Amino acid sequence: MRGEGRGERAPRPPPGGGALSPLPSPLSPYIPPMPTVTVTRRVHFSAAHRLHNPELSEEENRRIFALCNNPNYHGHNYELDVSLEGEVDPGTGYVVDLGVIKRIVEERVLCRLDHKNLNLDVPEFQELNPTTENIVIVIWRMLEDALPGRLKRLVLWETPRNYVEYCGEQGSGMTAAD
Repeated sequence: MRGEGRGERAPRPPPGGGALSPLPSPLSPYIPPMPTVTVTRRVHFSAAHRLHNPELSEEENRRIFALCNNPNYHGHNYELDVSLEGEVDPGTGYVVDLGVIKRIVEERVLCRLDHKNLNLDVPEFQELNPTTENIVIVIWRMLEDALPGRLKRLVLWETPRNYVEYCGEQGSGMTAAD
């Protein structure tokens, strides 16, 4: 016996001859909880910085931070992945409109970091070394209360081979990869 329209076999009764549980019908009044999905928006910004610890000697700073300790600064073209988690809205099929994420990230992050010298132009880095790890934590704090849904993860790409990932204070923590 074939199933309707798909060339599949009809299900067999369970062992012991019991009846099959009815399959959910698209017309059924029961609406199961919507699945939780993670959505991600990638944005781009460029910024200059210098990695330097004023408590260390110039020689030690050069040894630890190498080219990133250039007194004239250096720049990166960063990629930032902003991931939110939530239930799919049955009306729109979205967790959140990605355009909303884009607008909020532009207002909260990009207008403050894009084409800036992080050491000189961004108050959060006046006394905080602008490593990629510290940048992603600062960005998290800029976004955590502003986005619809739950901010799940930020991934900040410093280069195509180097990135840091941050999941907030309650999350799995920060990891670095290259």
